[in-house]
Amino acid sequence: MSVLEMPTTRIGPSATAAASHTTHTTHTSNAANAANRANSYGAEIIELFAVPEPVPRRPRPLGYLLVALGLAMIPWLFVLATSLPATAQASHWSTAWVGLDALEAIGLIGTGLLLRRRDARRGPAAAATAMLLVVDAWFDVTTAAPGADIASAIGMAVCAELPLAALCVVLAVRASAPH
Repeated sequence: MSVLEMPTTRIGPSATAAASHTTHTTHTSNAANAANRANSYGAEIIELFAVPEPVPRRPRPLGYLLVALGLAMIPWLFVLATSLPATAQASHWSTAWVGLDALEAIGLIGTGLLLRRRDARRGPAAAATAMLLVVDAWFDVTTAAPGADIASAIGMAVCAELPLAALCVVLAVRASAPH
């Protein structure tokens, strides 16, 4: 049964007045007669309709493409794991780390400002910032030299980067939840 075929339920000022005027009509005739009924009752009539079930959407091709690309990366991971050298020298090492930390700072500032304004864009900003923080923790720990460097990297990951990432994930999930 569609919404247009469902009988309406009327709420009026009294049961006897409503019973004398109650009819089961479609949505189109209800709109035309609403002013007449309101005048005869002396009050506004509120009509209640059942909410229709959502229509299932057809799958989006882009979703299939992204899944296929993600699956195609799995063999590539094995190639990288077996062919990359154990060590490498980067000519712009400090630029890479300063750039990553700058993006994290921009993400935290942007997420904070959007959160203060209750802007809906805070969710995507928080999600992106969380990912940057997790990536920073990962690369800090995996590229640190043994000894004090690895201890410092683990300490930063456990005490700063990962808790901030978790906070950003919570903010992103709450922002995407229906209100």
